Amino acid sequence: MSLIHVTAQNFEEIRNQDKPVLLDFFATWCGPCRMVAPIVAEIAEEHPEYVAGKIDVDEEPALAEAFRIVSIPTLVVMKGGEVTAFEVGARDKEDILSMLE
Repeated sequence: MSLIHVTAQNFEEIRNQDKPVLLDFFATWCGPCRMVAPIVAEIAEEHPEYVAGKIDVDEEPALAEAFRIVSIPTLVVMKGGEVTAFEVGARDKEDILSMLE
């Protein structure tokens, strides 16, 4: 599955997926976010058993506030609509995949 651009308009649809959901909170000006972005995109392409989405904190401040995002990048995993993992800072692929298990 390809990477999804998550907005306030499609968030509930993404949140209620039957699959684990990986959310990457980022900003275009954030260096560490640019390091994580290709990893999240790779996971989205290689692992159809997950849903992966990106949330630009500058474009979606209400979603960032709802998740209490204070630093980026922040990676959030949701299962059954509930947050099961929350990690701040750049992570490697293995760390991100372990969050999804």
